[in-house]
Amino acid sequence: MIYSLSIFEQVIRALPVDRSLTREDICTDDFLLQTEGDLSVYYSPIGDYINPSAKIVFVGITPGLEQMRIAFEETADALHHGATLEEAVRSANYTASFAGVMRRNLVTMLDDLGLATLLSIPTTASLFNQHQDLLHATSILKHPVFYRGKNYSGHQPKIDRAPLLQHYAYEHFAAELKQLDHPVLIVPLGRIVEATVRSLFNQGRLRKHTILSGFPHPSGANGHRKRQFEENHSYLTQQLLRYFANSY
Repeated sequence: MIYSLSIFEQVIRALPVDRSLTREDICTDDFLLQTEGDLSVYYSPIGDYINPSAKIVFVGITPGLEQMRIAFEETADALHHGATLEEAVRSANYTASFAGVMRRNLVTMLDDLGLATLLSIPTTASLFNQHQDLLHATSILKHPVFYRGKNYSGHQPKIDRAPLLQHYAYEHFAAELKQLDHPVLIVPLGRIVEATVRSLFNQGRLRKHTILSGFPHPSGANGHRKRQFEENHSYLTQQLLRYFANSY
């Protein structure tokens, strides 16, 4: 379950733990993984943890700078207080994944659809804390990707037109989901993510899993989120009810 953290451990241990980290602290050559044209990929502990026993998988596009910062802060603090590498990356993943407005929107929509009730938990928010055993949180581009220094949104360039992004989406992400012990419900966040997940499914690489179709991206920047959710509400609810009726 631990991949790159052992390589970056000493650099992370050297990060300050007495203040908030800045972009200059983490978007450095020490953490730069790859570049291709205007794209740059940085290491972040948020992408290192895999929960093989998960029943639900939330999939975003890529961690943004804010999620990256939170993951580094959480990891540095955990290591500073004696946590193991596995404990540190697990804490970073559940603390940073979709953190902020995005998580609040995600929880609100999924609770509205009845996911918490179907999982017999009080709220979808608890998947990030006391019910972490049920959730694997990830992205099709597992480490933070930036386009011309800004968070990559999936639009420019499109994933299928950038070899670097294709490699992460169609090789790394597919290999990651292969490590899950049993069939899961995949919740792709937005159309771009769903298209990539659907492409892998059609290639026969995710056939054992079920995809929840039509779920809007929960970002606060998605001005169409509420309309898309209202339009797809009935269809999304039906999919969830059918999945849990057949799986439990």
